[in-house]
Amino acid sequence: MAEAKDTPDFSAGVALAELREGPTAGRVGDEEAVLVRRGGEFFALGAHCTHYQGPLAEGLVVGDELRCPLHHACFSLRTGEALRAPALDSVPCWRVECVGEKLFVRERLAPKTQPALPASAAPASVGIIGGGAAGLAAADMLRRQGFAGPVTILSADDSPPVDRPNLSKDFLAGTAPPEWMPLRPPEWYAERRIELRLGARVAALDAARKSVQLENGESREFGALLLATGADPVKLPIEGASPSQLHTLRSFADSRALVERASSAKQVAVVGASFIGLEVAASLRARGVGVHVIAPEAQPLEKVMGPEVGRFVRRLHEEHGVVFHLGETVARVEGRTAVLKGGARVDADFVVLGVGVRPNVALAERAGLRVDRGVVVDAYLETSAPGVFAAGDIARWPEPHSGESVRIEHWVVAERQGQVAARNILGAREPYTNVPYFWSQHYDVTLRYVGHAEKWDAVAIDGDLDAEDCRIAYTRGGRTLAVLTVGRDLESLQAEAAMALP
Repeated sequence: MAEAKDTPDFSAGVALAELREGPTAGRVGDEEAVLVRRGGEFFALGAHCTHYQGPLAEGLVVGDELRCPLHHACFSLRTGEALRAPALDSVPCWRVECVGEKLFVRERLAPKTQPALPASAAPASVGIIGGGAAGLAAADMLRRQGFAGPVTILSADDSPPVDRPNLSKDFLAGTAPPEWMPLRPPEWYAERRIELRLGARVAALDAARKSVQLENGESREFGALLLATGADPVKLPIEGASPSQLHTLRSFADSRALVERASSAKQVAVVGASFIGLEVAASLRARGVGVHVIAPEAQPLEKVMGPEVGRFVRRLHEEHGVVFHLGETVARVEGRTAVLKGGARVDADFVVLGVGVRPNVALAERAGLRVDRGVVVDAYLETSAPGVFAAGDIARWPEPHSGESVRIEHWVVAERQGQVAARNILGAREPYTNVPYFWSQHYDVTLRYVGHAEKWDAVAIDGDLDAEDCRIAYTRGGRTLAVLTVGRDLESLQAEAAMALP
């Protein structure tokens, strides 16, 4: 976005003829803003997304929404409210007025929220099992919808809900301080009367009574429940490796442990060329640590994004000093050496396992809920037990765009499902139809992916992947299932909007 002093001051007036369709960067006095023209209507909003400060002037207008080009957060044109995650906070909104052939931005409007759902449909209380993306987003939405009853988050973690994508990205790389990581400060929970119980592990669930028993013997009963227990990283047993040598990355504590180990490490072995594994590799290289990636695939990420993207990502990492051992696995560890199946030996101060996660469905299974490679939910995210909902990494739902029942481990999906589940707990009966979205950061290159394609029969590449300027469509039977973009943020938003059409 241009410097504020070089942009028009909308409060001083701007000629209607100069306003193009869509968002235009400017300011209201000293505050950066965007002025959006949508047909014959005009709206003035804050210039930056409240998630990662994305430039909304480069975003996309869809209906009554302005969507952020970075991570696809959605804001109301009329109120500035954050309608869909990953942004949870609204942007400023100003009143606009047309006088003759000019438009003026006037006073800042008081924040508005979505209309409260009828209280008659609301349960007496809501219990949320899980303190991750889905759980926090659900609690936030319950209060934004006007729910006044008790809300309790039972989290097995020792830290409040944190910005998990940053655990493998900026925090691990050393560019995000610890105080940036919590999604909400302690006073936020107190002000909204949300009870956050850390270290609270649920041992048993009675779905019919909507009651839970904690490992400490305490029992709690709720009017409705949301299961958002997430997933646990797969921990491969490696012969000869001590527990202190093997690290996974899921929690804030895991990331802090990696930061501590990396401070004195010279070289690390990353097992698995997954998104987490590769992001860890990039972050450790930013700290000057040597990294060897060991994985059985022919190319990293090829099963998810195809060999072309795999070769591009591999080259990108190799240019930053990462050494790949593909078509390989770790046979054993001997002291500070990882011995590969093919006989090669890799020196490593420690080993990071990035070989995927498993949904944490044990609680749901013991409770008798329907489970099939995840907790099965309907279009409204309700499980087989009435009044018990599930969201996030554990939920398997009917995804309308692919026409398949899917379980997707994406941060934005988890947050948005938490928001929809919260509204449905309050009686909204709103089907979850959001197009899946995620991003993955590798050094200064970001991959943005919308849709979901487990299998495809054609890949169409528009642009030059090596020049970091391309759009890749994954299709099956002529239908676009997913789109990956590099350097084309607006096209990613456009692809998401197109997939959402009936």
